[in-house]
Amino acid sequence: MEKLRMTSPDLTASNVERIAELFPDVVTESLGSDGNPVKAVDFDLLRQELSDHVVEGPQERYQLDWPGKRAAWFAANAPIAKTLRPVRDESVDFDTTKNLFIEGDNLEGLKLLQESYLGRIKLIYIDPPYNTGNDFVYADTFAASRAEELRRSGQVTDDGVPLVSNTSANGRFHSDWLSMMFPRLKLARNLLSEDGVLVVSIDENEHANLINLGTEVFGTDAYVGEIVVKNSSRSDQRYISMQHEYIVFFVKNKSVNTGEWTERKGGLDRIYAAFAGFRKEFGDDWSAIHEAAKAWYKDFAPSDPVYGSKHYTRMDERGVYFADNISGPNDGQYVYEVVHPVTGLPCKAPGRGWVFPKDSMDQRIAENRVHFGPDHTTVPNLKTYLASTENQSLTSIRYVDGRAASKRLTALFGEKVFTNPKDEVLLRDIYKAIGITTGDIVLDMFSGSGSALHAVWELNLAAGTEVSFIGIQVAEDLHESVKTAKGAAKQITGNAIKMLGGLGRPATVAEIGKQRLRLAGDRLRDKAAMVDAGFRVLKVDTTNMSNVLRTPDETDQQSLTGLENSVKPDRAAEDLLFQVLLDWGLEVTVPISIETIEGSEVFFVDDDALAASFSEDVAPELVRALAKREPLRVVFRDSGFASDDARINAEQIFKELSPATDVKAI
Repeated sequence: MEKLRMTSPDLTASNVERIAELFPDVVTESLGSDGNPVKAVDFDLLRQELSDHVVEGPQERYQLDWPGKRAAWFAANAPIAKTLRPVRDESVDFDTTKNLFIEGDNLEGLKLLQESYLGRIKLIYIDPPYNTGNDFVYADTFAASRAEELRRSGQVTDDGVPLVSNTSANGRFHSDWLSMMFPRLKLARNLLSEDGVLVVSIDENEHANLINLGTEVFGTDAYVGEIVVKNSSRSDQRYISMQHEYIVFFVKNKSVNTGEWTERKGGLDRIYAAFAGFRKEFGDDWSAIHEAAKAWYKDFAPSDPVYGSKHYTRMDERGVYFADNISGPNDGQYVYEVVHPVTGLPCKAPGRGWVFPKDSMDQRIAENRVHFGPDHTTVPNLKTYLASTENQSLTSIRYVDGRAASKRLTALFGEKVFTNPKDEVLLRDIYKAIGITTGDIVLDMFSGSGSALHAVWELNLAAGTEVSFIGIQVAEDLHESVKTAKGAAKQITGNAIKMLGGLGRPATVAEIGKQRLRLAGDRLRDKAAMVDAGFRVLKVDTTNMSNVLRTPDETDQQSLTGLENSVKPDRAAEDLLFQVLLDWGLEVTVPISIETIEGSEVFFVDDDALAASFSEDVAPELVRALAKREPLRVVFRDSGFASDDARINAEQIFKELSPATDVKAI
């Protein structure tokens, strides 16, 4: 009976296999860390395969390079002996929700999701450390070989994620940030669907590096633009006071995602309401309405969404419009006379001629879709109605009140517990513009206070969609953060520690995110009871499997019994189930039911997609009962079989009763 791997996939080995399919002659063998032969790539031969001339040595080429890049590349590909353990008491609607909150290092979390969510994520939003000199960056530590990494991960039970302060005095200031981001973006790309989008919030410190890094990982044409977010009025910096941040966009495949991103113009409801008031006051006196509208628009600053539509100052029976250009794109496009409806004389014509042929122009005049001046001495205009131009392309400049998101979060918690949260309303609008809809998944691997996850719920509430999320956040210790915080930030972090302590929760950033989701979920249910406002909490932990590998010299008669059980003693059956889901590449939000069959607990995943029994005593009656259910997959605990004969007999039962079932053991 084949055993499950129970580790994250070895991406290096997978890449070697892909190269072997294209260029079988460049694949050779070398000895692995355990002394056994493994496939390897002869890179000199590979370079020659990809060149149209004789390659004699390294060639200069355009690329982004930095000290530590090779180690970062290895960090992306190295497998880990980790798993995701379910935590029911921290979850909400654990059995039914499609949302996921993963607590742990996001590099490890991304690795564990590789097979289950390969090509499944529509949008990945990240708000990584900005590298201001005070931020923490992840100090990824990976052993020099796969065997060493497996030993390290498999034996250490309290492996915490090292966070180090990256000060500007560090000689590797930018390099450390790039080394932290590179493997995470590589793994994120694997998870994106072909029409998927990566959205990154960043400031000026690493803006240029982010674009270079993104195009290296996603491709030279992956960068499609950015939004400049004006969210500050500070004026206390040297040289230039930075009052904005960036939201940078990359697409995985331009031929699939063609960028038909649109959004509804801001302030429309206020504009329509104002014109309704003008119409009530002035009736059909269109000139008076025009003058009133011009005066009304003057009260709006450029940062107000209404300001962008200030040219819509006119109105007729059909609605609000502006007098648009009616001239042709080329000189002498269409030349004919247009008679003024009042004076009866030919109107002044545009210099390049009319944009429409005469028949089309006559029809528009008959439908009152052409705006005439007071007499024939002015050029007529085309009426462009606001109602027909409500949508626009996603625009590159946003004015956002930097205090608004913080105020909403403070209102949710009852006190200020997080500094500078991202604006969930802005993110909701971006999701909608990109086309995130029912069935899509949004992933945030630096979830922080949970703004990007909260924004998914806001989208579902506003648009009636059923979008789910995955958030990943390391359990960053707030007690450590408060040591370096100053002023208001120190007080805010202290508030968070006090708040979480009162709830009996650890003082971590991850706990702030989970508590925000609980509170926001309660409000969401009050507004729309049918919306999925739950989330399933999983924590990155060492593998459930004990390290039972020993050399003969390390094994004595007394230790043999202890090595018989390959599962760690502190792990529950549900822990094993989730590691099996990951190993089999199943989504970890699938519905799970539990039944008792022949006295044993059996998990059924997504109806009969998987049946799992981790009983210490796998009786033939249990095997036969499960085989009759004809599940797609079934897994048993290897040590649950009394003997090798019992294991072989179980396989035979399935071959007879359910030959299509994939049978495995852990």
